[in-house]
Amino acid sequence: MYPRLKPMAAMLALSFAPAAFAVEQLAALDPVLITATRQEMRVSEQLSDVSVIERAEIDAAGQSTLEEVLSRQPGIEYAANGSFGGSSAIYVRGTNAGHVLLLIDGMRVGSATLGSVSWGRIPTSQIERIEIVRGPTSSLYGSDAIGGVIQVFTRQSDGPLSFHGEIGGGSYGTYSASGGFSGSQNGWRYALNAAAMSTDGFNSKPSTAIANNDRDGFWNNSLSGRLAYSFAKGHEAGVSFLHSDGENKYDGSGATVDWRNRNSVTSLNAFVKNAITDRWTSTLNVGSSIDESRDLMNGATNSNFRTDQQLYSWQNDLRTGFGNFLLGIERLEQKIDTSSIYTVMERTNNSLLAGWNIGYEAHRVQANLRRDDNSQFGEKTTGSLAYGYRFSRNWRANIGYGTAFKAPTFNDLYFPVTCYPGYGCYGSNPNLLPENSRNREAALHFETGQHHVSLTWYLNRVENLIVWTSTPNNVGNARLEGFTLAYEGVVAGLNVQASYDYLDAKDADTGQRLARRAQNRAAAALGKSLGAWEWRIEQQISDDRIDYPYGEPAKKLSGYALTNLYGAYRVAKDWSVFARVNNLFDHEYVLADTYATPGLNAFVGIRYSPK
Repeated sequence: MYPRLKPMAAMLALSFAPAAFAVEQLAALDPVLITATRQEMRVSEQLSDVSVIERAEIDAAGQSTLEEVLSRQPGIEYAANGSFGGSSAIYVRGTNAGHVLLLIDGMRVGSATLGSVSWGRIPTSQIERIEIVRGPTSSLYGSDAIGGVIQVFTRQSDGPLSFHGEIGGGSYGTYSASGGFSGSQNGWRYALNAAAMSTDGFNSKPSTAIANNDRDGFWNNSLSGRLAYSFAKGHEAGVSFLHSDGENKYDGSGATVDWRNRNSVTSLNAFVKNAITDRWTSTLNVGSSIDESRDLMNGATNSNFRTDQQLYSWQNDLRTGFGNFLLGIERLEQKIDTSSIYTVMERTNNSLLAGWNIGYEAHRVQANLRRDDNSQFGEKTTGSLAYGYRFSRNWRANIGYGTAFKAPTFNDLYFPVTCYPGYGCYGSNPNLLPENSRNREAALHFETGQHHVSLTWYLNRVENLIVWTSTPNNVGNARLEGFTLAYEGVVAGLNVQASYDYLDAKDADTGQRLARRAQNRAAAALGKSLGAWEWRIEQQISDDRIDYPYGEPAKKLSGYALTNLYGAYRVAKDWSVFARVNNLFDHEYVLADTYATPGLNAFVGIRYSPK
């Protein structure tokens, strides 16, 4: 085992040791989530590997980015190219950056040219909760969900009218402010939230002579809201939206060139939900999202890429004596607008999907099937089947198998032939096929009202991976095998979260390790609320990784250990002051070759939040 993992192993051992347990409500460890089945179901009933991040945990993350919040969860790593707001990637169970689907209030979000997500433009101040599903979920959501699905729900409240607000500042000239209101009354549910932040950042590539030797700052403004009305029992219509717009500096070519990226993300979703009978619920959704990115060179536009997506879906949930059924149809329309000339600028995808889950005595079964008909590559069928058995009140196990795919991006298919001095010429391949995966997994769970321990093993084989040389081709194959040991609960009065991940992520043809994936990772958090005080200690430990810089030999990225602190003091009923310190011991570490990462940094603020 990597030497730095030994302290974490001791912490994990403590987490599982017997202790005097505090009384906790079951709902705290057994929340209801939707993403894993597209139907409401408690975590203890799930046959998928899931996590839920609630608003309280996001508050304790302070000024952390969404990528940082996600990376503290089991099975997830991230890499960032330099300072705040820059290009970043999320790796779920070792799959590629484009193998995770992001949903915002049910709407698909991302770039159809790059095939990835602008994670840095989704501010945590706008998020009420996050649901994570690990493993292939194309049988529910279609393309991109090879590694899993992450769904973000914007802030809301079902209680009476309430307001919230927060303002603070910290290291690297960072300042932020957010606020809003939400509530429900006389059949109406409503919310409106605004946020703004800015930071001077740090020099993204201090060791690279050709990079601009300055601080790479970032600013971002965002607005979200929702409005819904229940016009009769079981009948509701509503709309939700999120708009985020920001700009970050980054180090590109030229030591004196000022490079900036202006990127906005917009998501809009409207729905009508009707209980046709007491056993049949129909939900109609119409959604739209925009991802627009513009690179500026010394203030002038150098390139522009915009993706527009329209999603239409009709889902029917049927409750019968032989389990719960899901029947749905979807249509996805994707359109791009760029400063380059692509031979094809739009495509459509029509889908049929069906699901079934049933619990009978100690047994539970879940099955899903989906058929996608894409205007570019034709038809694709994916499916999943999982079985679970509850041995006793506290012990359960499950096994599962699923397939998934990722459609080629517009860059893969239609990027015009372009020549770069000193680097050669590159062009697309319109004959590409989707990337495919076949995943097997098994899990064992121990659950009580105060504890949840899980051990999950998985083996995911990904084929037809698109590899770029002068043109892209379906020539790559990957083998991803690993296991996750995770714990959440209360030990000796302390709220504890702990996890250990082992991952063997390799190119199946060459045996080489995949870039930026650690073989061993561990994370733990201890926290407690005591009277007016609240505190939390976090630690993340990662093994070494490999990076493959363009045109250079493979480079080893050393392992690292990070310690973070959070504390808050309630000065009045709904008012508190808080502080967060990240990288407490100022360790130097690298997430992507040649790119710097934050050193010791702190953020202090004041928060108004009714309980």
